[in-house]
Amino acid sequence: MALVNEHFLKLPGSYLFSDIAKKVNTFRITHPKQDVIRLGIGDVTRPLPPACIEAMHKAVDEMTNANTFRGYGPEQGYDFLIEAIIKHDYTPRGIHLSPTEVFVNDGAKSDTGNIGDILRHDNSVGVTDPIYPVYIDSNVMCGRAGVLEEDGKWSNVTYMPCTAENNFVPEIPDKRIDIVYLCYPNNPTGTTLTKAQLKKWVDYALANDTLILFDAAYEAFIQEEDVPHSIYEIKGAKKCAIEFRSFSKTAGFTGVRCGYTVVPKELTAATLTGERIALNRLWNRRQCTKFNGTSYITQRAAEAIYTPEGKRQIKENIDYYMNNARTMKDGLEAAGLKVYGGVNAPYIWLKTPNGVGSWRFFEQMLYEANVVGTPGVGFGPSGEGYIRLTAFGNHEDCTEAMKRIRKWLM
Repeated sequence: MALVNEHFLKLPGSYLFSDIAKKVNTFRITHPKQDVIRLGIGDVTRPLPPACIEAMHKAVDEMTNANTFRGYGPEQGYDFLIEAIIKHDYTPRGIHLSPTEVFVNDGAKSDTGNIGDILRHDNSVGVTDPIYPVYIDSNVMCGRAGVLEEDGKWSNVTYMPCTAENNFVPEIPDKRIDIVYLCYPNNPTGTTLTKAQLKKWVDYALANDTLILFDAAYEAFIQEEDVPHSIYEIKGAKKCAIEFRSFSKTAGFTGVRCGYTVVPKELTAATLTGERIALNRLWNRRQCTKFNGTSYITQRAAEAIYTPEGKRQIKENIDYYMNNARTMKDGLEAAGLKVYGGVNAPYIWLKTPNGVGSWRFFEQMLYEANVVGTPGVGFGPSGEGYIRLTAFGNHEDCTEAMKRIRKWLM
């Protein structure tokens, strides 16, 4: 008989955002006349940039002609997009990459979950806490996380708390960890690291032969000068880090699906016998086996992001969402609440008042203010007592939500 992967059975019954959707749907059924404002799940609301739409239309037309039709594309991505990525995202920052170090994907979530395919199941894992759930769940699925303990932590995972007490800057571990996940600007807290702070992590990784998995999906929202957009801005990072990027939030590709992963050629990991293996080669082999590449039409749309018109349109979208973030941050602070983030990222990390638990506050805000957030504890134990709000809604809804919350709490 076929046997299941029993590690899947260790996972909670459903994904965090599925739980939220069920609770919201229950409210809508029992309160059909109430207008609910969703500021929970980080989906975008602005339409695709016109430059991308034009490029997609042109690509579709090409598919109707035998002379320009495209079938299977390269699993790593088309050269035209990879070259645009390098030219616009890395070269201006003094980062030199070869085309074979960039892998186009169908969104950063896929690769952050799949990267574990090329790493042994018994590597130790370190995560900042709170954290994007996919990092933990994907390690649970392959048995790398260990067992879930009573405190809500996994036995083979080192949790590095990011709280108001340490200004959301995780402490460098006092022991060696094989794999460390970092996400900056951070989801869910919306906070960042300075270049000096990120350098400490690179130094730690180089000294301890640690692999950093660096999620930079929100780098385009950075406003402050001393916040790095790429971990490769730090000297030596190519020897210890894989970087993940996404077009989902910057260009509205949440439904189109496209991003990319950078695996430097000089990055290696070891076998049990001590032989050093290039991870670039392993990831390329994995992709060629399990991934048929992102569609040609989608990649042409992504390429258009880097045109002068595309850059201008992307900036308009980012400015729109960051204006929402400022409106929300100002409104919540005016209501007497303590908030973090919203400066270099489209996320607001709200401290619940009077020690109310995350899920309890979520339900109160839903039923009494008709506003949906995401319970912070869903992102990890250190998220208890917080709520994540996103700035991806339309401006009118964000403004109205702040009015409702102020009226409810004051």
